[in-house]
Amino acid sequence: MIKIKGKSAQEIADCIRALVQNGELAPGASLPPVRELAEEINVNRNTVAAAYQRLVTAGIALTQGRHGTTICQAPQAGEQEGLSSGTALIDLADGNPNPLWLPSVASLLAGALPRPYLYGDDTVLPELRALGQQWLAADCPALPSIELTHGAVDAIERLAAALLVPGDGVAIEDPGFLGTINALRLGGMRTLGVEIDRHGMTPASLEAALVKGARAVLITPRAHNPSGCSLSSKRAQQLKKVLARFPEVAVIVDDHFGLLNETPYYSVIPANTPRWALVRSVSKGLGPDLRVAFVGCDNDTAARLRTRLTSGMSWVSHILQAAVITGLTSAESLARMEEARVGYARLRNELCTELAQAGVATTAPEGGFNVWIALPRDAKDVAYELAKKGWLVRLGTAFDIEGYSRAIRVTVSHLKNDQAKAFAQDLQACL
Repeated sequence: MIKIKGKSAQEIADCIRALVQNGELAPGASLPPVRELAEEINVNRNTVAAAYQRLVTAGIALTQGRHGTTICQAPQAGEQEGLSSGTALIDLADGNPNPLWLPSVASLLAGALPRPYLYGDDTVLPELRALGQQWLAADCPALPSIELTHGAVDAIERLAAALLVPGDGVAIEDPGFLGTINALRLGGMRTLGVEIDRHGMTPASLEAALVKGARAVLITPRAHNPSGCSLSSKRAQQLKKVLARFPEVAVIVDDHFGLLNETPYYSVIPANTPRWALVRSVSKGLGPDLRVAFVGCDNDTAARLRTRLTSGMSWVSHILQAAVITGLTSAESLARMEEARVGYARLRNELCTELAQAGVATTAPEGGFNVWIALPRDAKDVAYELAKKGWLVRLGTAFDIEGYSRAIRVTVSHLKNDQAKAFAQDLQACL
């Protein structure tokens, strides 16, 4: 029999934590009711309740009302983009850009830094900060402070840690992006799903999530992954009006496809929101491995971010910054990105046209390189049948927050020759 001991809340919590670490209390195991444990170890019930609350705050236990308190599952990374490489199937699941449309690494690194950078140097190159201001300022509610992070997901994780505490609710699109879902869950945040349609988040569903107590909202304004939807001007204004009624809610905008945008950017950040951030990554245009994203945000949020992005901790490498400057300014790189923008649109349209001709209904995305296909039956069965025909796709359930998607996501960036037609015909046969 497992023995829990201690006289203070800290001692009781430490004892239970040790039992979890050595495997005596497994994930899912129930802790004794507060009153029962208090009587057993002869302490006040409030002491046991405080101990359990410490465990909940630390992410070790979960309180479920009448169902009691149980030990949490250990944090896991969950599904991620790009981990399907190496399969013998035609991979339409990896969520990667086409490397043929990325600038060469050698050309990006050709502009060498004038000197080595050391601890204590400015963490952002002046040229890159100026480029960031030029790119983001017009789309922010006020003149932004510019910070750099190691990609968009890193920005979201850092912003959540700076603005929220574990257990806070974050309203995000449902279905949502894999990296965002994982980052928030591993950070101990509660994700509140907001329904979407072809124009993005629906105002009524966003308001419902905010009424439930969301302390932040994370929104993708265009080329939403996985659906490909983009906010219309009307929808952005509707969402901005909803958010204006909740000024205490932090607003984080993930414009991850900004470099290759095909639709205008419409802001949803109200003027009365004191905590806000606009994130734009270079991953889709210059390559995921550059690990650089711009964050334009209010001064207080910037100060909080800067505490973890100082020159003695985890600033973004100046070598990578120099590569990004080249990528955002050189004629060769800009031409390659324009080729990618046109190419991804062509491949999306080609697949949607072939699906329509095969009798498979789908809503044509307005950006990105993914197509979301709703299905009349369980996606697992369809994906299995597609695999037997040589195709690997991503199940829609991987992107679910609160709903259940009967859908698949298809990445079109690697489609060649007549593959779009062949896939559409095979999918129709599977259905």
